[in-house]
Amino acid sequence: MTDAGAPPDPDSAGQAGNAPYRVLARKYRPSSFDDLIGQEAVVRTVSNAFETGRIPQAWILTGVRGVGKTTTARILARALNYEMPDGSVKGPTIHMPTLGVHCQAIMESRHMDVLEMDAASHTGVDDVRQINDSVRYAPASARFKVYIIDEVHMLSTAAFNAFLKTLEEPPEHAKFVFATTEIRKVPVTVLSRCQRFDLRRVEADVLMKHLASIAAKEDVEIEPEALGIIARAAEGSVRDSLSLLDQAIAHAAGQVKADAVRQMLGLADRTRVIDLFESLARGDIASAFKEFRDQYDVGADPIVVLSDLAEFVNFVTRVKVIPATADNVAYGETERVRAKEFASKISMRVLSRTWQMLLKGIAEVQAATRPAAAAEMVLVRIAYVADLPTPDEAIRMLEQNGGGSPVVNGGSSARSGAPAASVASAAPMSAAPVRMPTASAPAFGGGARPQMAAPAPDTQGAAPQLRIASFTQLVALAGQKRDIMTKSALEGDMRLVRFEEGRLEVALEPNASKTMISELAKKFELWTGRRWTVIVSNEQGQPTLRSVNQAAKQEHARTAEADPRVQEVLSRFPGAKVVEVRRLAPETPETDINADYGSDDPPDGSDGDDL
Repeated sequence: MTDAGAPPDPDSAGQAGNAPYRVLARKYRPSSFDDLIGQEAVVRTVSNAFETGRIPQAWILTGVRGVGKTTTARILARALNYEMPDGSVKGPTIHMPTLGVHCQAIMESRHMDVLEMDAASHTGVDDVRQINDSVRYAPASARFKVYIIDEVHMLSTAAFNAFLKTLEEPPEHAKFVFATTEIRKVPVTVLSRCQRFDLRRVEADVLMKHLASIAAKEDVEIEPEALGIIARAAEGSVRDSLSLLDQAIAHAAGQVKADAVRQMLGLADRTRVIDLFESLARGDIASAFKEFRDQYDVGADPIVVLSDLAEFVNFVTRVKVIPATADNVAYGETERVRAKEFASKISMRVLSRTWQMLLKGIAEVQAATRPAAAAEMVLVRIAYVADLPTPDEAIRMLEQNGGGSPVVNGGSSARSGAPAASVASAAPMSAAPVRMPTASAPAFGGGARPQMAAPAPDTQGAAPQLRIASFTQLVALAGQKRDIMTKSALEGDMRLVRFEEGRLEVALEPNASKTMISELAKKFELWTGRRWTVIVSNEQGQPTLRSVNQAAKQEHARTAEADPRVQEVLSRFPGAKVVEVRRLAPETPETDINADYGSDDPPDGSDGDDL
């Protein structure tokens, strides 16, 4: 973007005549501090330095590629030498509303008093000696001689040493501006002689506004979602974002749509990536395989699919930690809404393990001879292994089984965080046991267990009719079926109004998902072998199970704090407080309604007070 006083660009008039095309990154290169985006700290510091006359002899600019280091160096050189033909400007200034005497030549890198050197191709001590020899001479026409050295970290050790004396005590008419992407490779002796500016990555929403203004100037129609994709792909680099916008305009040959940008970048459809994540959340490997293969068949790179999946997992995690993250306009409406839904249902433990497995899986796919097959195996691993118990949960499971191996329903391997004893100790729901496959547990807990091949009839949940006597038994069944989203919704989003066998009437919390109700009856019928009716009531209903558990937990803490022994301990440690109450020897297990198949609640159904 150019300032108001810049001369007309030969390419700005619709590329008329035989004028060669200039890429957007060069055409809209900033020429004043007003045009810099996302670098307010640098502009404020330089402005204050100019106004108070505290101008250092050397600056060093660092940051990622394309963030504007060389451009900022040229703007600094222009501000140092800004001069109007009538002599109205007497010294350096950041206010440059119109072109001065030296501005055009400086911005085009052809001013004789502003010398630019690429240290990547001039690394030797001889190149620095030339600067040392010329720096003693006064500028020919400008106020200061300015030396701009790009990629300064490429200079050799001898070249740096040759620079030190000149850099420490340069003539009053000489200024140095260094730029580098590898600040750690610059010797400390050089850094100590420079004023350092760290140019930050430009935020995605700021980039979107910048790209939208440029698209408007170029008379290009572009969807906001497409702008968001480009801004995220640029990773904070203004030059990269403009290059991608240039490429997107050429690729679309008309209105730039989000699908065209995804196709250009080789990205998977974000909605389909979220659908893939949801399939894994349900533990539905067959659906996950089909979704992945559909994306692969239309040209999506397996590595890109997994990378996008990892990015969405990271986004869900950030939304879970900081809910305001979901308001970032750089993400599409669908991503934000569904991320908030997942963040409320999936525990941090599951999200962090999924991220770790994706990170390792991406590296494996990159090294694999058959990337698609390797990616499928990563999906299998996520669904089957991501809910391994933490060490304390594993110890608890062993203790509750009397030191033996954890089992579920008399033999299946329990590889989730839910202790087998809690499942076995639940009140009997039917004379016939709930059939569970012996395969490893899914990552998030879905309705039916993930199946790699055609499953046997008894592994699909089509068990003999199962009698459910209470709402808590229904919640325990959801946990036993490893359906984390359903279990979490029953515990935290629904208030029981009436319960009868085959009929559930509930009131919904304000933040409850409305789409869950339509699926509950089908899931209950699949699990119990009998028809169910699920009704949403306008009555107040009972408190949610999660609120009851939290109240009980708080009551246990208050009771513990009232104990004289605890009060004595607290008095000796100022600021200490009771965080959790545990029993060393558990009493007779009660009906488990909080088996931890991915939720943040304690896995033994007792709110953490009976470990």
